[in-house]
Amino acid sequence: MSWRTVVISNRAKLDFKMNYLVVRGDTVKKIHLSEISLIMIESTAVSLTAYLLCELNKRKIKVIFCDEKRQPSSELVPFYGSHDTSSKVRQQVSWTDGNKALVWTSIVEEKIWNQMKHLKDLGLPQYELLEEYLRNLLINDESNREGHAAKVYFNALFGMGFSRDAPLPENAALNYGYAIILSAFNREVVANGYITQLGIFHDNIFNPFNFGSDLMEPYRPLIDREVVMMKPKELGSSEKMRLVDVLNQDIVIDGKKQRVSNAIQIYCKSVFRALQNGDVAEIRRYRNEL
Repeated sequence: MSWRTVVISNRAKLDFKMNYLVVRGDTVKKIHLSEISLIMIESTAVSLTAYLLCELNKRKIKVIFCDEKRQPSSELVPFYGSHDTSSKVRQQVSWTDGNKALVWTSIVEEKIWNQMKHLKDLGLPQYELLEEYLRNLLINDESNREGHAAKVYFNALFGMGFSRDAPLPENAALNYGYAIILSAFNREVVANGYITQLGIFHDNIFNPFNFGSDLMEPYRPLIDREVVMMKPKELGSSEKMRLVDVLNQDIVIDGKKQRVSNAIQIYCKSVFRALQNGDVAEIRRYRNEL
């Protein structure tokens, strides 16, 4: 499995040669494509060859482009990520509402559990309220325990006056990290032949990544943990690198230690099986304990 995350922050020209990504800047660097899972283009002064983009698409290497403020603004998504994409899309369209409700309930349960565990690890008593929300979770989260848990969770982490809409360095860091995680999930959706627009819960007509937005929910607390540890005063280069590097952290999934990027692959495949078979026992959950 590929593991390297490449961040291009300065003026450079990127091209392809003999299975290598060639970065031509002040110096010339080469990285074999088999090692790369994600490329982040932070500078608008970077140029890429069409040949390189085609090769990155073929190898399912995710590319994220940033705007002039160095914030993630778009990503490279191939039309066809798998040889059987047409068959997979037919499956995706035919997933029953019942199966989708069961899987979404499991996703919400895992997200709240990870939030609860984070608060408990920090010694914050609000974790007990999230435990109660877990006990009261309904199918398809009809009572919106996810939303109530999020409010309690973020207020516990950042203070009662905290709002996710406020122009704060914590929010800038959270949004940046979430964009990285979402991109990793979009890669797996496409690589397995499905389409990102058609979610199981998220269905915003203006969101091209509804399915990735569904799948990523239990992995958000990985970013939350990093932001809490950083205590960012600004979102600078060092803070961004720490957030990108979350994909290289180790977690436990299916009884084995894996990098987060690899765990996402295992988790997504298990969710796809659960949606197809209607069996949430298929879903492989991660744990932070190593």
